[in-house]
Amino acid sequence: MPNGPCGTHRLTVPADRAGERIDRYLPEAIPGISRARGQRLIEEGNVRLAGEIVRPSTRLKGGEPMTVVIPPPVPLDMLAEDLPLHVLYEDAHLLVVDKPAGMVVHPAPGHSRGTLVNALLGRSDTLSGIGGVSRPGIVHRLDRDTSGVLVVARTDAAHGTLSARFAAHAMDRKYHGIVFGGPPADRGTVSTRIGRHPVHRKKMAVLPEGGREAVTRYRRLETFGPFSLLEFRLETGRTHQVRVHSAYLGCPIVGDDVYGKSRKIPLGKGTSAVTVTVSRFLLHAFHLAFPHPVTGEPLSFTIPDPPEFAEFRTAVEVAYA
Repeated sequence: MPNGPCGTHRLTVPADRAGERIDRYLPEAIPGISRARGQRLIEEGNVRLAGEIVRPSTRLKGGEPMTVVIPPPVPLDMLAEDLPLHVLYEDAHLLVVDKPAGMVVHPAPGHSRGTLVNALLGRSDTLSGIGGVSRPGIVHRLDRDTSGVLVVARTDAAHGTLSARFAAHAMDRKYHGIVFGGPPADRGTVSTRIGRHPVHRKKMAVLPEGGREAVTRYRRLETFGPFSLLEFRLETGRTHQVRVHSAYLGCPIVGDDVYGKSRKIPLGKGTSAVTVTVSRFLLHAFHLAFPHPVTGEPLSFTIPDPPEFAEFRTAVEVAYA
């Protein structure tokens, strides 16, 4: 659950966490809380150590009692909208959709309309409420500029089972991505810890310690010009995981101007040189497979890459012909 389970949580800080900042420890102590969310809880006075209000930078001593109060999410004005929605599968328990690039998954400040949730509310009046009033039905997310397969829960029971499978890494998720250059080997595994960037708080980063375990398996499918098409298979599901790991490998996703390069991409040399502008990340969640949360029936969804992939490849082939 994106905001963590609501209510009061009481726990004792393990002795081996002595010296660690409380805002680093909190996301691991209560699954579902991001570090940013934990910092807000601390700043709002909802976290106490041995009965005392703390700051995000407070260092743990180990062995002290901790109380964390997680209030319910603040309701947003939820508007049902009649938006195009490509549904791959639906029944009484869930929907599987093909989210387009450019669509935000759920309402947030600056994105109160035009989201996947708005589209879902315009289509169905039955969505699970576990994710909170601002995230009905949302079990997992894709970045705004990432397209692909996404599952939505219609019932709380389905949501709980699907969330548990995501947490247990029991969902088969694969992405295609076009990257600058290529990885050091044609196939491999990236295993790091990913957490909030220590300076740029809106970014994630590979961290030497702290953060959360992140594992991505990759293989190179082909190379064209100075670019490669990679397949990524997620063993974990951290925020921006594929994007961060691609950059970590030295081959950022084309169009990712946060972890990579400008969206204005020079191609070719001499008289054939051109500049191509891409409007999105060339990253696509093309495959998702999992057992049905109620019946146990195997469900598998594989969709084609979006047209932007072929358009970019054609531009590269012409420039380097």
